[in-house]
Order: sequence, then structure tokens, then C-alpha cells
Amino acid sequence: MSSSPVAPSAGRWWHGLTRYHWFVFAVAALGWLFDCLDQQLFTLSRMPAMKALLPEGSDPVLWGGYATSVFLAGWATGGLIFGALGDRIGRAKTMMITILIYSLCTGLSALSTSFWDFAFYRFITGLGVGGEFAVGVALLAEVMPARSRSGALGALQALSAIGNISAALIGMGMASLETAGVISLGNSWRWMFVIGAIPAFLALIIRARMKEPERWQRMKDSGELDRHSAFTYVELFRDPRWRRNAILGMLLVCSGVIGLWGIGFFTPELIRTVLTKTYLAQGMTKAEIGPLVDKWASWGLLTLQIGAFFGMLTASWVAARLGRRRAFALAFTTSMIATACAFGFYRDASQTFWLIPIMGFFQLSVFAVYAIYLPELFPTHLRSTGTSFCYNVGRFVAAAGVPLIGLLKTEVYADYAEPMRPAALTMCAVFLLGLIVLPFAPETKDKPLPEDERFGAH
Repeated sequence: MSSSPVAPSAGRWWHGLTRYHWFVFAVAALGWLFDCLDQQLFTLSRMPAMKALLPEGSDPVLWGGYATSVFLAGWATGGLIFGALGDRIGRAKTMMITILIYSLCTGLSALSTSFWDFAFYRFITGLGVGGEFAVGVALLAEVMPARSRSGALGALQALSAIGNISAALIGMGMASLETAGVISLGNSWRWMFVIGAIPAFLALIIRARMKEPERWQRMKDSGELDRHSAFTYVELFRDPRWRRNAILGMLLVCSGVIGLWGIGFFTPELIRTVLTKTYLAQGMTKAEIGPLVDKWASWGLLTLQIGAFFGMLTASWVAARLGRRRAFALAFTTSMIATACAFGFYRDASQTFWLIPIMGFFQLSVFAVYAIYLPELFPTHLRSTGTSFCYNVGRFVAAAGVPLIGLLKTEVYADYAEPMRPAALTMCAVFLLGLIVLPFAPETKDKPLPEDERFGAH
């Protein structure tokens, strides 16, 4: 198999793209953007939902961690199922199914009456969320010209921050409506989930206009897909090269996903905890504090995602210029330092506008490198399967790791004045996993997609 480098082309990655290239990019980017909107609506709604659904005296951080684990387990399960399905029935068709699932079940989450039906809806939502990303990046990697691939994939990941920012703005709006009495106190989280059902309309556009990638369609029409194992994970692990790439990719993903979902996305809880203590000391009542700290939690998510947007664009540039492995090394190292600083030193609401976005810049940068790197590790008939395996087995591990911050808070550091801080600092060690695995991972910069020489790299 050839590994000759692809000659870089002059000009920006978007130069020379056709109208259909832009259509595919827009649909893939919107699919992931709305996917991330759903994730962040959950992150913002998690604490208020737990307070509304749990018996008095329950720890909302601990049970919020359990709800997150259920969501990530659904995410991982859906990713494995729909990733394989994307290689068998097509990228576009699978993307349409996944968007419908995560949109409709997000809406159903608004109807929850207990932790258990809430967790069930989040699990089913996770099925769709997990499936969408792998087929989206496989679709984009195969449709885009080789010279545009890394730039388009990095931009897709960076634009996901728009979905996250939109969630923060929705959260702020709901907190204001709650303060004004338009929404009954403690119920804004339900309305956020109703808004999360809107992306279902994107599936109609995909159904009407999206075609399967040419290289996948050629394999389908020639009958070559039928000659491969129907259960694509068997084939993924049969070949030593793809097996090695899958395991290394999965371990790299574990580091970033646990770091983000097990630490970074507990930033709203950190802000609520710190500011509630501050406002109580100022003599405010709990009824006055609730909407106020919810609004600051939304500001925290907003600034974190603004930082993330620029971090992902920067990481995409670093990966394209310096290589994927150097980009990973920088991302894991800076993520560990920035996350530890944010959870160690956050003391005042004003720090929401500089300390939190710095963490977002570095912590989310690694996800842009994942979007570029993972599709480059596998051949056409296993690209969606392999990418899904890396992301979603990593999320199964993350699902087990996410409640750890709650357990550390309530069991190990319970006697500390602010147990969330040492719990998060302990969790930061997970970024070392990525640095340990990285020397064994292959570099894919300026190399064709595996098996491109069979079709002609383009």
C-alpha cells in the first residue's frame, strides 16, 4: 500500500470548492453543530433538572455525574451501531437517522418526571448524538479534495462551538425569563430541551438533497462492500494495521473525552458552587441566588466555547502545518495546565471572562485534531466504523470515569472547604494518558487516505 505524500496545494483550503462541496460541508457542520447544542443544553440543564427530579437531600453533582454517564454510554453505543451502519448503508442515510433520534429524544427529555425516565431519554438521545459525528466526518473526508480535507474537518469541529455558544445564550435567555416570572421557577431546563428538538428539520434536507460519497458509492455498485464482513468490527480487528490504529485512536480519545466531560463540562457546577457561597455571605436568599448563578453558569459556558472556537481553529492550523502528533502533544499538555488553573484559581465572577475561555481554548483544541486525524487512519469500507470505534469505546471508558469527580468530591475530599477543586485537580492526570500513547501513533500529515491509490487521490 502506497504511502507517498500528497503534494500540498497553494492557496486556502476552501479555494476551488464546488457548490456541492459547500453543501456537504454545510450539512455536516450543521449536523455536528446541533449535536453539540444538544450536549451543552444538557450540561446547563443537568443541575436544575437533578434538583427538580431528585428527592430532597440528594447530591445533584453526584447524580448529575450518573446522568452524564448514562448519556455517554448511549453516545458510545449509538456511535458503535451507527458507525458500522454508515459503512454498510451509506453516510447520508445514517446521518439522517441519527439527527432525527437525537432531536426528538431531546424534546422528550422535557417531559421527565424522575431521574430514571430522564436518564432513559438521555440514553436514547446519546444513541443519535454518538452516531452522527463519525458518519459526518467520514462523509466530509471522502467528499472533499485531499488538499482541503484537514482544513474542512478542522473547520467543522471549530464551528461546533457555535452550537455550544447558542446553548449558552439560550440558557441566559431562559434564566432571564425565569427571573421575570415568564417561566415558573425551576422549570427553564424543560424549555431548553424543547428547543433542542428543532434540529429534526435538518434531516429533511439531508433526505432531499444529499448523495453518498463517490468512493463509497463505487464500492457499493461494484459489489465490493458485499464481499467484506457484514459485521465490520470483525474486519476492523482482523487486519493488524487497522486494529493497531483503532486501539491507539481510542486511547487518545479517552484522554480528551474524560478530560472534557469529567472535568471541563463541570464548569457550570464550579461557578454555581463558588458564587452561591459568595452570595450567601452577602446575605442573599436562595430564591434570589438560583436564577443569578444559573445566568453566570451560562456565561461560563459561553466564554468557555468562545475560547474553544479559537482553540480549535488554532489546533487545525497546527495540525496542518506541524503534523497531527505535534498538535496532539501541545493540546494534551496545555489542556492539563489550563484546566488545573481554572479549577484551582476560580474565585470571582469576573474571572468567568478570562480564566474560563483560556481553559476552553486549550481543552477543546484536541477535538479539532481528532476530527482531522481519526478518518485518516482507516480505509473507505471501514472509515465510519473505525472512527466510531475510537470515539465511542473511548466514551464507554469516559462514562465510567465521569462520576469519579462526584465521588472524589463526596468521598475523598468531603472534608475540604471546596471539595470540587481538589477533585478536579486529581482528574487532570487523565491528560497524561494521551501523552503516553502519542509516541506509538502514526503520523498522517500529507499522506493519502488509506486505499486512495485504488481510486486515485483527489
